[in-house]
Amino acid sequence: MSFNPSKVDIKKFLPHRAPMIMIDEYFVIDKKTIGTYFTIKEGTIFVEKGQFSEAGLVENIAQSCSINVGQTYFGPEDKENNSDVIGFISSIKYIHIYKIPAVNDTLTSFATLLSRYDGDDFSICTMKGEITCNEVKILDCELKLFIQRN
Repeated sequence: MSFNPSKVDIKKFLPHRAPMIMIDEYFVIDKKTIGTYFTIKEGTIFVEKGQFSEAGLVENIAQSCSINVGQTYFGPEDKENNSDVIGFISSIKYIHIYKIPAVNDTLTSFATLLSRYDGDDFSICTMKGEITCNEVKILDCELKLFIQRN
């Protein structure tokens, strides 16, 4: 049975729940790439004085990146279960933030897998990411993530 990502609630791949979830939906997902959307709402945890903070941008791209690797911990029969995967940023090679978005802006985040090492119940991966807002690049980065099945 093949995996059809259009039928999956992307939040199933994240351990995050409100108010920490920084992804609304995805537009592409495969073994090497992930693309997500997130509309910044008033009251979002990383909003202050109408602006989305740098920490919020980093959280958004980290969640996007972790979905790409986290998806591989599930078989087709698991797609409707809550995520049993944890992860964290283990290092940041670089991160450039060019602009801070505002409430009601929609972020388009895209990440590409550069390298991956899989252990028995964990993965260490390097991802290159970019966030745009209104078709303008506002962040680019290279992150190393550690993802593990609980």
